Amino acid sequence: MSILQTLKSRFASALSSLTEDTAPLLDMIRSSQDPKFGDFQANCAMPLAKQLGRSPRDIAAEIVENLDVSDFCETPEIAGPGFINLRLRDKWIAEHVSRIAGDDRLGVTSVATPRHVVVDFSSPNVAKPMHVGHLRSSVIGDAICRTLRFAGHRVTSDNHIGDWGTQFGMIIYGYRNFVDAAAYSKDQVGELARLYKLVNQLSDYHAAKSGLPELRSQLTQRQTELDQLTSGSDTADKKAKKKLKTQRKAAEETRSAIKSAEARVAHVDADATLAGQANAHSDIARLARKETSKLHAGDEHNQRLWDEFLPACLAALNQIYSRLDVHFDLTLGESYYNPMLADVVSDLTSKGLATDSDGATCVFIEGNNAPFIVQKSDGAYTYATTDLATIQYRLKELNADEIVYVVDKRQSEHFNLLFKTCELWGFGDVKCQHVSFGTVMGDDGKPFKTRSGDNVELGSLIDEAIARARTVVDENDDRREQPALSPDERARVSQIVGTGGIKYADLHHNRDSDYVFDWGKMLATTGDTATYMQYAYARICGIFRELNVDRQNIASGETAVLLTCPEERALALQLTQFDYAVDAVLADYRPNQLTSWLFDTAGKFSAFYAHCSVKNAESTELRQSRLILCDLMARALSTGLSLLGIETADVM
Repeated sequence: MSILQTLKSRFASALSSLTEDTAPLLDMIRSSQDPKFGDFQANCAMPLAKQLGRSPRDIAAEIVENLDVSDFCETPEIAGPGFINLRLRDKWIAEHVSRIAGDDRLGVTSVATPRHVVVDFSSPNVAKPMHVGHLRSSVIGDAICRTLRFAGHRVTSDNHIGDWGTQFGMIIYGYRNFVDAAAYSKDQVGELARLYKLVNQLSDYHAAKSGLPELRSQLTQRQTELDQLTSGSDTADKKAKKKLKTQRKAAEETRSAIKSAEARVAHVDADATLAGQANAHSDIARLARKETSKLHAGDEHNQRLWDEFLPACLAALNQIYSRLDVHFDLTLGESYYNPMLADVVSDLTSKGLATDSDGATCVFIEGNNAPFIVQKSDGAYTYATTDLATIQYRLKELNADEIVYVVDKRQSEHFNLLFKTCELWGFGDVKCQHVSFGTVMGDDGKPFKTRSGDNVELGSLIDEAIARARTVVDENDDRREQPALSPDERARVSQIVGTGGIKYADLHHNRDSDYVFDWGKMLATTGDTATYMQYAYARICGIFRELNVDRQNIASGETAVLLTCPEERALALQLTQFDYAVDAVLADYRPNQLTSWLFDTAGKFSAFYAHCSVKNAESTELRQSRLILCDLMARALSTGLSLLGIETADVM
């Protein structure tokens, strides 16, 4: 049990005579932001005073009178209007640190009641390269899996790849009409990706061209309405001003849509080859969809092509995952569930949950305008159908207690409908959660793209990160009187720093937020970066090398930890709270809770390192104590970073 959990348990007893609903009050016990107010602060007296109609300080005094924390806390203090400040006993901190010294788990015990959690993450569409848009799901999902396993839960990581959707119809159509046989023979995945992009581009061209007249008509109408509002409205009238603002925004959005459509059309028209292909394939979008339908219906030729394309596509995906050190227990794509879809629709229909709507079969959820379509009017199944079949499989075959979907926030409505449909279907006992996340942005505030406007390929991103990291590693090693790393070691460290930098730069943001990709910040050796943490770890390893001390044996003796100054105490207290960081991550699947703890801990170690000499400690006992703290700090960094999927190196 963590310190915070222990405090909450003691406060629960102290509060029980004042209220039956202690849970919200216990959530108001937190670490103090300022050490002068103690180590922890309980702010529960104020809201309780409002409920009981009494003075908050009187309530605080009664809580303290009933509170039994003397075994590990000094006497609680009441401050201000009724804050309860708690300071842990130095002896207790020292003894606790001594107990966890040498433990890679930093005293974290496995959960008493493990759950089986299926984590669905990454899930790219095959037959095209992974791009930066897949980064967040991959690294957030991997960190969640690692942390759940560390806590003692059973985890099944599942890469629910898109291997059966419309992109395969586009690729099959492209292969039959545009394939470059030599390029396909040389680089199968690269040529399939080109074909997908080409078919998509030609489809967009025709859609844009056919849609322009309507867009221009809309703009004319909106401009007319706008002119009428401008000439006839009272600009001081709030309703008129609001309507005018709305119309201006609508007109601007239409102009933007026209500009985008015109650019797509102009790009193709300006290229003789593309223009010829567009003219020769005017119905390309419909024909590509037809190829998808044929595949789903069991067409022999399309199935043969699918069987030919898929292995190379999976190999390309796995190469990226290997570089990121991301692994899956299952890779069950959409195709795996295809035989189950008819039964899903049949079962929903027989239970009265799915009904006909203009030829489509839909589930209507109360309070939602949009239906959950499980079968289109042409008989095709949807992502909704596949997701329902997947949940059914995970419950019946995998016996999952919880299913976590790490998917970007744009899919929130889909998962809201999916989970509500599952409840109606009879699968309400399993906990399903959508772990949403924002977008990786460029300097321009738009989704991160190449200069040509294409998605940044993930493989290229990793290459550049490692190359930039190599510059940092070389500069650092070249500063030494005698370089410590061989060329092979420099390459290995560069890989660790580069991939670690990409992951940490993503994970240290609140997952709900968009963030701007910044090479300079990502690989900085100061600040909240993986590189800073990795160098701190290597610096600690350097202390042990300089003093010729074996880290494996440092914590095996009987030497007690001594807390002789505020910096030692602050670091020791921080190191006892690793379990709190793990709990904070799993409370709502937010890896940035762990990065925050690591950064705070690194800051406290820097203060300790600056004020508390290890080499020149005043006594042998004090030197040994500080070495124990250094070793525990190194374990905190390596263990914490490993839960984020980030490696460390002894020398950098």
